[in-house]
Amino acid sequence: MAVNVRVLIPAKIAENSQTTQYVANGVTTIIDKFTATNYSASVATISVNLVTALDGAGNQNLIVKTKSLQPSETYTFPEIVGAALAPGGFISTIASAASAINIRSSGREVS
Repeated sequence: MAVNVRVLIPAKIAENSQTTQYVANGVTTIIDKFTATNYSASVATISVNLVTALDGAGNQNLIVKTKSLQPSETYTFPEIVGAALAPGGFISTIASAASAINIRSSGREVS
C-alpha cells in the first residue's frame, strides 16, 4: 500500500456553475484540508458535494449547502475534513459568484 500526500485542488477561483474539482482516479482519497476564502467585497456562498463513483452532484451528496462567507472570511470546512472518497468519487463545488471565492484542498491518496 502506498500513501501519497498531495494537493487535491490547487488554489483556484470557484466557478458559479457545478464543477468537478477533484476525482479520486484509481485511489482512495482522504481529505485533510479544504479551505475557501471570500476575496470579494460582498457576501458570497459556496456549496460542496462529495460524490460517489457513477453518481452526479445533487442533494443526495451535498455536504455543505450555500455556506455564506463574509468579505475576507476564510472557512476550513470541518464537515469535509477527514472524509474519504472511494475510487471514482469526486469533489464538486458551486459558488454564488464567478469571481468571489478561492478554494484549495489537500489530502492523502491511498493505492
